[in-house]
Amino acid sequence: MINVHTVDKEVSWKVFDVPVYGTVTAPMDKEVYSAIIFVAGSGPTDRNWCSPLLPGTNGSGKLLAETLARQGFLTLRYDKLASGPHVRENIPKLIGKISMQSHVEELAGAVETAMAEKNVNVDNLFVLSNSEGAIHAVNYHLQKKSSRFKGLVLTGAPGRTIGELGRSQIFDQIKHLPNAESIMKPYDNAIADFLANKPIALDLSLPERIRLLLQSLENPANLPFSRELWTYSLPEQFAKINEPTLVVIGKKDIQVDWKTDGKALENAAVGKSDVKFVYPEDSNHLLKHEKIPREALSAHYVSLHYNASDAEIDREAVETIFDWLKKQAQ
Repeated sequence: MINVHTVDKEVSWKVFDVPVYGTVTAPMDKEVYSAIIFVAGSGPTDRNWCSPLLPGTNGSGKLLAETLARQGFLTLRYDKLASGPHVRENIPKLIGKISMQSHVEELAGAVETAMAEKNVNVDNLFVLSNSEGAIHAVNYHLQKKSSRFKGLVLTGAPGRTIGELGRSQIFDQIKHLPNAESIMKPYDNAIADFLANKPIALDLSLPERIRLLLQSLENPANLPFSRELWTYSLPEQFAKINEPTLVVIGKKDIQVDWKTDGKALENAAVGKSDVKFVYPEDSNHLLKHEKIPREALSAHYVSLHYNASDAEIDREAVETIFDWLKKQAQ
């Protein structure tokens, strides 16, 4: 591997006349390089793949962007409109406007910004997404007739609908309780109301964290996006992609499952020779190396350690991504 010196550059563009802020990390020389746009996962996840909902600032997005820039790629990562240091000033301007399409427009601005850099090969544009970001990367790619990606890297990508995935994650957290099944009934009823555009009638018997989730879904700042997202099926759209794609899901990812979600995406890619699936043995959802056995991992543990200062990017995952990108960029 090469290991060149890099430089950071702050950039911005507008969606709804609201600035979107990002960072270009690129080799310091004046050679022409392939560009990689980073798309973060769900919630208030920022350009570095950090979130106020998780402790720590050692974000995988920043680590990956810097690593790939040292290997000769120009990278651009950005704060979604509802994330990052400007979120408080942005939210009042965004109520009722955040949608699947607004996420595509954020990404479109990132693409235009990256392509405007003088040392970018505009024919070698890639995207590296995580989790929900895979949905926005695929949607952008399918919509655009120009400035499309030469290849897509989808990490931690969901093979089930977001609603199915969310329910599975909730049940995994409470399945040890003797009344786990009965807890899920009022949850399911609340989700049915939500999807029918009815106000959610919160059952006070639900655990507090589930009530908070349900309340967040119908928060005006999250609509109409949360309803659109809840029933979205990535495999249906993924099947329409014809460009080379790398799917990476760690075997120690407890948010998506490499067997269940990976299999659903593999089924959608049947007959496509340019799609590669890799399941790193010790990689978690954010592509960090995890030493603890999969069966010993809990949601509480991983949330505390995702962005811990000593958490490192999984070597198998990053080498897989770099090798694939290098091959596609030739």
